[in-house]
Parts: sequence; structure tokens; C-alpha cells
Amino acid sequence: MPPFFRAYVRYVDRFNYYAGRAMMYGFFVMVAILLWSSLSKAIFVVPAFWTLEVAQFALVAYYLVGGPYAMQMGSNVRMDLFYSNWSLRKKATFDSFTVLLLILYLGVLLYGGISSTMYAIDYQERSPSLWRPLMWPIKSVMCFGIFLMLLQAVSELLKDIAKMREVEI
Repeated sequence: MPPFFRAYVRYVDRFNYYAGRAMMYGFFVMVAILLWSSLSKAIFVVPAFWTLEVAQFALVAYYLVGGPYAMQMGSNVRMDLFYSNWSLRKKATFDSFTVLLLILYLGVLLYGGISSTMYAIDYQERSPSLWRPLMWPIKSVMCFGIFLMLLQAVSELLKDIAKMREVEI
């Protein structure tokens, strides 16, 4: 494999590793938000209108920014009926085909996400809830997470190609 591909895989994997490890603490952020929601209703008898939406936004960031880490660690669910019996080379061939489909899907998703984010910025789009937060911050986080997933998918493709060629990357 050319040195550029090796460097790409190394840097993308390292960045997504640390981003994923950082996003693991997002779970505690969501718990704290929902705990505050419960306490404000029980103790202060005044519901905090923002808590459900902020928890949803935190969940979006948790999944989309942490997703590339899960892909990197092989934590994704796979139909293992035939796959486990295949050779390493056949697995890499099949994985490279499926990751190409994923890259296509993520490219379309990123294109739509950027378009939606630009709309939200231009027109100051707000959520239709009672709290009415601006939507562009969470849409930006979504685009960032999709972009990281796209980078990780390309990294996985390069690793699969290396496995098919029986080359270390």
C-alpha cells in the first residue's frame, strides 16, 4: 500500500478512536439531563421544557460521532450465517463491496445534511417545540458525525483492500 494510504488509515483511525472514547462520556451527559428533568418535575413542580430536546440532541451526537469508533472496533452487527466460515480474503472481498455501498449512502446523506444545515443557517430554522431552539447546531454536529463515518468507511475499505492483497497496512 502506498504511504499516503497508510497515513490516511493511521490518522483517521486515531482521530475516530479518540472521538469515540470522548463520546462514551456522552451517556453520562444524557443521564444528567434526564435526571435534571425528573428532579425539576418532582421537586420544583415545574417541568424543564428544554430537557427532552437537549437529551435527544445529545443522543444524536453520541451515536453519530461515536459511530465511526464502533465501526473501527468491529462492534457492528453482522449476519454471521456464512461469514464466519469464509476465509480472511473472502471476508475482505465481501466487506469491501458492502463498504462501497455504505460510502455511497453516506455521501448522499452528507450531501443532504449539508444542504439542510445551510437552509437552517440561512433561515434561522427553529424546532417546532415549546422551547424552539435553533436547529443549525445539531445539524452541524450531524454533518460532522456523518463526515467522520465517511472517513472511517474509506479507512475500512483501504484495510479490506490490503487484506485482499495480503498486505499489512
